[in-house]
Amino acid sequence: MKTPLIDIIAGARPNFMKIAPIIRALDARSAEGGLLRYRLVHTGQHYDASMSGDFFVQLGIPEPDVNLEVGSGTQAEQTSAIMVSYEKLLLAQRSDLCLVVGDVTSTMACSITAQKLCVPVAHVEGGIRSGDWTMPEEINRMVTDAITNYFFTTSEIANQNLRRSGVSDERIFFVGNTMIDSLLANMDRLRAPAFWSVMGLEAGQYMVVTLHRPANVDGVDQLLAMLLAIGNNCRNLPVVFPVHPRTAKSLRGLDGLPDSIKLVEPQPYLEFNYLVKHAKAVITDSGGVTEETTVMGVPCMTLRDTTERPETVTIGTNELIGTEPARLKPAMDKLFAGQWKTGGIPEKWDGRAGERIVKALHHLLC
Repeated sequence: MKTPLIDIIAGARPNFMKIAPIIRALDARSAEGGLLRYRLVHTGQHYDASMSGDFFVQLGIPEPDVNLEVGSGTQAEQTSAIMVSYEKLLLAQRSDLCLVVGDVTSTMACSITAQKLCVPVAHVEGGIRSGDWTMPEEINRMVTDAITNYFFTTSEIANQNLRRSGVSDERIFFVGNTMIDSLLANMDRLRAPAFWSVMGLEAGQYMVVTLHRPANVDGVDQLLAMLLAIGNNCRNLPVVFPVHPRTAKSLRGLDGLPDSIKLVEPQPYLEFNYLVKHAKAVITDSGGVTEETTVMGVPCMTLRDTTERPETVTIGTNELIGTEPARLKPAMDKLFAGQWKTGGIPEKWDGRAGERIVKALHHLLC
């Protein structure tokens, strides 16, 4: 009897939270006699421990079967290196399906490579759109979805986006959000970072900020203006800022940061979400963080003009503030006045998306 082989692609920090529940569900089905096999392919797009290795350990992801080790470079350099390396892997041992997640460079590159070798592609988180073509992630989503065979979606909005582009319902599987699977599975394991006591942090008495989008961090003046607006309106609460490597480049030699801004290294998964869970609010330009704050009921301000996750705004605790620093003050005033919305949890964000995906994969491949 056929035992289909699925390539599970992971390359960057956002991917790891999304693949862990799928791997867990595949292992569980295999233990019950399921036929599906998988090969975990780490492209190496994120290659340092703080952005990659820690997540494998904390989320219980097995060591990759293959590490393409592409390392750093421009987007074009990374894309080409991933495609060349993944093509060699498929030519040496072809898989029956390429499963990609999210919207990073690895997702697009491996999708193109697989399709050119007639290996079908399934996209976890298919159909989400921001409408902002200046974001590399938006291009990655559009290219990937244009050549995807099967879509595993997080919301009815994503389903509608796919239908409008001509995708038929039999190719769309509304499964929920695997990132939330990982969060719910690890909620009891979240732990305070080492600096918690040193900084004197207390639940509800600090804020968290994450910034990495080019529009916010590549220009030193814009980044400083954002941080000044945060520092001037945080009511003297500590603002913990885990600094993304891209942001660190702009922060080097930057003078005049408010004393309330506490720069720390990128945090492992369990420590970062502990910070988010106990924060008074989170200020971010990350899409994934807005999903986590929605489920944890933490007020969230997104420093972007658009979002590919509108359900975090219409249903959850997130609000789009925009990229103009002056817009932070009224949002912060609203927060400290106790007027932030409570929010709810979107449909099927219940911790079972991985199980639904594996059930669908078994139906499609076996």
